[in-house]
Amino acid sequence: MTWAAAIPVIGKIIEKIIPDPQKAAEAKRSLVDMAVKGELDELAERAGIIKAEAHGDGWLQRSWRPMVMLIFTALIVARWLGWSAPDLSEAVELKLFSIVQLGLGGYIASRGIEKVAEKIRR
Repeated sequence: MTWAAAIPVIGKIIEKIIPDPQKAAEAKRSLVDMAVKGELDELAERAGIIKAEAHGDGWLQRSWRPMVMLIFTALIVARWLGWSAPDLSEAVELKLFSIVQLGLGGYIASRGIEKVAEKIRR
């Protein structure tokens, strides 16, 4: 399937995920812009790499991304409980929190898209 054929389907997914019509329209415009610039091909390549890792032969190859997210989450929890290194700056703490937010947000969004895509596919 080409991106031109996939964009309407992805647009419907965006409408289901983003209830605000104005924000959904902005997301769709961004999607079309990315397709025109060729950025969707790059994202597809990255997704292919992640998929290959997830289905890899070795345990470490399949598990390193979730382990990193768990470690970052543990560092944040440790900081909140007062168990972290005293020289850990607030900037580093905020960066860790941003990484965890991005990772969890990506996981939640991808699971939502998978569920909606399965319904559309049927």
